Parts: sequence; C-alpha cells; structure tokens
Amino acid sequence: MQESLIVRLRALSERAQEVARELEQPETARDTQRLTQLSREYNRLAPAARALEEYERLGSERAETERLAHDADPDMAELADNERHRIDARRDELESELIAALIPPDPDDERNLFLEIRAGTGGDEAALFAGDLFRMYTRYAEARGWQLDIVSASEGEVGGFKEIISRVSGHNVFARLKYESGTHRVQRVPRTESQGRIHTSACTVAVLPEVEAAEEVAINPSELRVDTYRASGAGGQHVNRTDSAVRITHLPTGLVVECQDERSQHQNKARAMSLLQARLLADERERQTAEQTANRRLQVGSGDRSERIRTYNFPQGRITDHRIGLTLYQLDDVLEGKLDAVIDPLVAAAREDELARLAQ
Repeated sequence: MQESLIVRLRALSERAQEVARELEQPETARDTQRLTQLSREYNRLAPAARALEEYERLGSERAETERLAHDADPDMAELADNERHRIDARRDELESELIAALIPPDPDDERNLFLEIRAGTGGDEAALFAGDLFRMYTRYAEARGWQLDIVSASEGEVGGFKEIISRVSGHNVFARLKYESGTHRVQRVPRTESQGRIHTSACTVAVLPEVEAAEEVAINPSELRVDTYRASGAGGQHVNRTDSAVRITHLPTGLVVECQDERSQHQNKARAMSLLQARLLADERERQTAEQTANRRLQVGSGDRSERIRTYNFPQGRITDHRIGLTLYQLDDVLEGKLDAVIDPLVAAAREDELARLAQ
C-alpha cells in the first residue's frame, strides 16, 4: 500500500483514539447530541483503526517469515513460506478494507428520510404504478425493521396514488434508499387496456434526508401560509370531523407541504414543518453543488417516460437499472420488497466510483 495512504490511515486511527477519550469524559455523557455524534464517528473509525493495527503487525511478522524462509532447515523454510502466503492473503483483504475506510462518509447515511412518490406520465396507470412502488418500499421497510409513516396521500381515481409522501425511520435508511431518487418507468398492459397493448408510464421518487435541529433552515414565520382542513381517508374517528390536517405554503419558494396522518393539528403541523425543512435543505444543497454534480443518481427527473433510472418490464418479468446497466429477471421478487438485489449493486458501484476517484 502507498505510504501516503498509510499516513492518512494513521491519522484516522489517531482520531479514533481521540474520540474514544472524549467519549469517556463525564461532560460528554451529559450532552446527548455530542454523545450521539461522537458515537457515530467512533463506530465508523474504530474498525479501520483495528484493521490498520493488524495490517502493520502482519507486516512485521512477514519480515520475520521472509528471513526464516531462507533457513537451512528445509522443513522450517517450508513452514515459513506457507505462513508468508497466509500473511500476504490476509494483508490483501485488510488493504481493501483500509482503502474503503478512506472514502469520505455521506453525513446523511444514518438519517431518517422522507420518501415522496408522484405519478408522472401515464394518467391512471401511472397512479397505479405509484401504488405498486409504495407497496414495494413498505415491504422493504418491514423486512429491515424500519418504521414507515404516511405523511400525506392523494389517491388516484382508479386506485394507487397521484402522490404519496411518507417518513421512513430506522438504521441506515438513507444509506440504502438514497439511490432510489429519480424516474421509475413501467411497461405493462394496463387493466383498462382491452386490446392487450403494452403501455409505458412513469413515476418520480424523491428521497430527502430528514433535517436535524442543528441544521434547520431559518424560516421566517411571516413567509408561511398555514391552512387547516379536514383530513380524508384512514386515520380514526377524527377524520372528517375536525380540521386536523395542515397545509403549509412557503411563499418565497412556492413550496407546499401537507400532513393529515397524525391525530392532532399540532402534530400534523410539526410533521409538515419537518418535511418543509427537508425540502428547503435539499434545494439549498442542490443549488450549492449543481456545478460540481457529475453523478445523476440522486437527481429526480420530470416524470417523463424518456427520463428514467429504472425500468420495470412486466411482460418479460425484467427490471433494469440504467445507471449501472443492471438487468434482473426478478421483477416479482423486487416488487414484493426484495430490493437488496438492486440496491446492493448500486452501493457497490458507488463505492467503486469513490475508490477510483481516491486513486486518482
């Protein structure tokens, strides 16, 4: 491994030791936010520190086996040679881990998120497909032990959703779902198609990390219009009896968010404000990085059929992710929530991109 990389890894190891010492301080335990931040950092750095320690220890052992491999005793030389091969194989494994540890972490990976699904081109069929996507993500969340709560929903005329927004919370939700942002295209025969022709429709998916209190965007209350109305759909006895649903309009940007799933107007307003914060922060980040963005994976298209990150072809039982050229004939399984078959290759491709950039 290049000495320059070793130097950077030693710096990470020293930082891990610093964080460990900070975590032992009584004042850290009293500051919940600081404790959480340091714990996350330590959990990220500690494996690399341990791997580096083993890597360097094996380097010293290899030097000794190299000397013994030239011993006059042939049995000793053979044992040393076998040990040298074992050490080399283990060091190769550790080297891959250590290089990966140098990839800067995405600070949003451990955050909860808002998942927005909107029907695009295709009318009723697009709304039905939005329902299929929502069911897919719901099943995936259940399988991973995440919690998914509906924030707002607008149902389609024949089923599905014109738009549905949910909050997903749990371990590494954003790290797993962030690559889902974009236009999803479906090719199938609609229920209403009498001649058996295949139609193409599309939906857009947006994955927005939830904003933490320390990063909240400053919002002037005078720039908000808050409307209340009666909720519709499932939700309990309060539905259609009280003005518990809340719609917030951010006047400077025209952004509109709403929430009707909670039990009280106060809860709905708090959830709607959280969603507004997430959207405003996402817009600000996109504005700041627009000139540097070469990776289209996190960008959401217009919902047009020609723009797509993924195609779901029902007649062939095929799912294709166009960003990495991945094709699987596991459409039914994926729609049942077995999304790892698609997400794992995307995570691996992103890691390879970062490693290539790091090597440069």
